[in-house]
Amino acid sequence: MENENLIRLGVFLGLFTVLAVIETIAPRRARPVARGSRWMTNWGITIANTLTMRILAIALPLLAVGAAIDAGRAEIGLLHLVDWPAWVEITLAIVFFDFAIWFQHMITHKIPLLWRLHRVHHSDRDLDVTTAIRFHPLEIALSMIIKIGLVYALGPAAIAIIMFEIILNGTAMFNHANIRIPDRLERAIRWVLVTPDMHRVHHSVDRHEHDSNYGFALSIWDRLFGTYIAQPKLGHDGMTIGLQWQDTGPLKLGWSLWLPFRRK
Repeated sequence: MENENLIRLGVFLGLFTVLAVIETIAPRRARPVARGSRWMTNWGITIANTLTMRILAIALPLLAVGAAIDAGRAEIGLLHLVDWPAWVEITLAIVFFDFAIWFQHMITHKIPLLWRLHRVHHSDRDLDVTTAIRFHPLEIALSMIIKIGLVYALGPAAIAIIMFEIILNGTAMFNHANIRIPDRLERAIRWVLVTPDMHRVHHSVDRHEHDSNYGFALSIWDRLFGTYIAQPKLGHDGMTIGLQWQDTGPLKLGWSLWLPFRRK
């Protein structure tokens, strides 16, 4: 797709700016930590992730969208066995990859080695739009490799992957944002999409709560598989975000990048 990266970057920056402004005007929770050092660290991790993707593209030049184009040319994947309307295949692909992300997210909490990587995300002591971009570079690289494999298995159109990644990035920023949504509207939205209040439960220091609500876009998977918790037991104002044993380390870029290799 022509100008794909420019379109994705524009959507990302536009939505990030809108959510950051809303967080400032109508925050859901008081900030336990000032934005400055947190944002610098979270953006620093994002820059490291971007560089990691550049390096990965040398070894795997196709990445996800390129893999979809390659699979289409070679007619590889399950969707090439059927002749359904394009909109059906695109919708199916988006739903499939959303479930795949849900499942991948769940196993990062269950497998100790993967949890060591994923806890970089959970070590953020506050929750806002920048938490959505706080993932360790090794986790990002592993996620891309898995995604490429699934692309070849399913064989979706490239436009489906582009749409999915835009939706994933957008919903991740939305559900990590520290924004207040009227209760009635929030309850209606969460029947379809993961809301900030729903996902905030997942970032609780309480182990039972952070082993729930794994969804990023669609909320249906947690309801179907019994991992849904509606509200934190201490309430959104009383709950604590992050990891039980952490200190001020997550505010530092070096500490955050080295966290998977620490003994804790």
